[in-house]
Amino acid sequence: MKAWIIPYVKMHYKGLAASIIIGLLALACGAALMFTSGYLISKSALRPENILMVYIPVVSVRAFGIFRAVFHYLSRLASHDTILRVLANMRSRLYQTLEPQAAFIRSRFQTGRILGVLSDDIDHLQDLFIRTILPSIIALGMYGIAIACLGWFDMVFASLMAIYLFCIVVFIPLFSLWSSRKRTALIKQGRYDQYHILTDGLLGIKDWMIAGKPDEFTKHDAKKDQAVAIVERRVKSEQRIRDLFLQLIIGAMVISMVYWSSSMVAEGNMHVTLIAAFVLVTLAIAEAFLPVSEALEQIPEYTESLSRLETLEETDQEKVATKSHISLPEASDSVDIQLDHVAFQYPGFAKQILKDVSISIPQGKKLALLGKSGAGKSSIIQLICGSYAPTKGNVTLNGIDATAYGDSLFEIVSILNQRPHLFNTTIANNLRLGNQKATDQEIVEAAKKVQLHDYIMSLPKGYNTMMEESGQIFSGGQQQRVALARILLKGSPVVILDEPTVGLDSKTEADLLKTIFLTLDDKTVIWITHHLAGMQRMDEVVFLENGYIEMQGSHQELLSTSQRYQDLYYLDVPPSIRKMVQV
Repeated sequence: MKAWIIPYVKMHYKGLAASIIIGLLALACGAALMFTSGYLISKSALRPENILMVYIPVVSVRAFGIFRAVFHYLSRLASHDTILRVLANMRSRLYQTLEPQAAFIRSRFQTGRILGVLSDDIDHLQDLFIRTILPSIIALGMYGIAIACLGWFDMVFASLMAIYLFCIVVFIPLFSLWSSRKRTALIKQGRYDQYHILTDGLLGIKDWMIAGKPDEFTKHDAKKDQAVAIVERRVKSEQRIRDLFLQLIIGAMVISMVYWSSSMVAEGNMHVTLIAAFVLVTLAIAEAFLPVSEALEQIPEYTESLSRLETLEETDQEKVATKSHISLPEASDSVDIQLDHVAFQYPGFAKQILKDVSISIPQGKKLALLGKSGAGKSSIIQLICGSYAPTKGNVTLNGIDATAYGDSLFEIVSILNQRPHLFNTTIANNLRLGNQKATDQEIVEAAKKVQLHDYIMSLPKGYNTMMEESGQIFSGGQQQRVALARILLKGSPVVILDEPTVGLDSKTEADLLKTIFLTLDDKTVIWITHHLAGMQRMDEVVFLENGYIEMQGSHQELLSTSQRYQDLYYLDVPPSIRKMVQV
């Protein structure tokens, strides 16, 4: 609440205050409309001796009706304008939170979780302001005004009506919140889980179809939908019961108002024409308070959303807390990387991924990280990129702790991953992502180096050809070449290859690797891979297992000294592939 609500209330307090004041004016005009309407009906029924006696009430009814609509519109306009500005600030903040973690975001968060935050949690906080905070404040303000006005006539009766309204505005909403908070949280969590199921289903739709079991996914999804629907029906049943009690209280208020106003008329303290006026204004005020119960019921959902947003910021805030202002090397400078007796385990997990790892990577070195899944290859990369701090030991770039660089580290480190994203814009714009200031000639030179220029020029509009969604006009190998051209334009001295050839056929893989190592000859290259094809290009091969370095040395050294490495190499790389990967 403090992190995601209060700062924006302070930032936009003028707009929120204007929305509340105009909202109160709209309710006041609505109450005045009903009051003057009741008076006009009663006065007209008594056949006034002069038409002027009803002319002023007629004009008042028209005026209050017009102003009620005007203030209601202005209130909605002011509130939505302010809340949309708040929402824009929240989205910018969320992007700034996720952007530094983008390189390894999938290793930290499930895709469905990110989708849920982006499409549900942020938007839901909009409802927190529009449907809960603003209506509740306006209702409480109207509550005080109504009781104060009634107290001017009779303090005792005003106290009775205060109790009725307290039940509508405070007691029943809080009781409803208490009774439904668990179910409301379950609904929120259920919807959130549906994002996980949906993303798993969409990302794995081909595998479902190949396995011949698409019905199993739909059945699983349907079960989750049904479970959420059952809880929603229970909540709606409770809401109907709540609404019944609210209507009974309003009925009691109307009866009490009729009895009190009649007594006042009988005692000569009030004119008979005011009976209908007070009864109608009671209905108008009570109806204005009814949405408060529904608004407060959503608090558990807001709490869940805020909790998830705060969780996303935890890692980023920990990293920011360790930042120091340092002078970063230029992209063209050399970067020496050192891992000194590093141990590491992910926060919240007991398993130690790395136990004692020391690696020296001077500028220009070509290093391959091998090992089975979970051996710690990606963890080493995340430590080098400053995404995490080691549990023990040190990870430094040019003698400076990796976490101290913060977001600026990616000015000197580039990553070529398995699935580079190509945006739905021109090929030139996709290439220019590596360097926004790159000239057309520089873009062409980069494309030539990665052997894409001829293909691009064969397209209808050359470099101005629009990409289809996710770059479908390019094959998998060509997409990697686009990403490689971006890295060349960026000019960073360190390049991390995160299994860029996964999913490619043997010939395409060999051609791409040849291009990568030719174009990155002067760069530091750290290559994460499961396969041993191309190891002869590497200065050093590091094989990780059980948190330690099991084998370390050049390709030729390991072939001659380690029988295990020999067996792995000849088993993984057939003779035909060995020939293709030679430079």
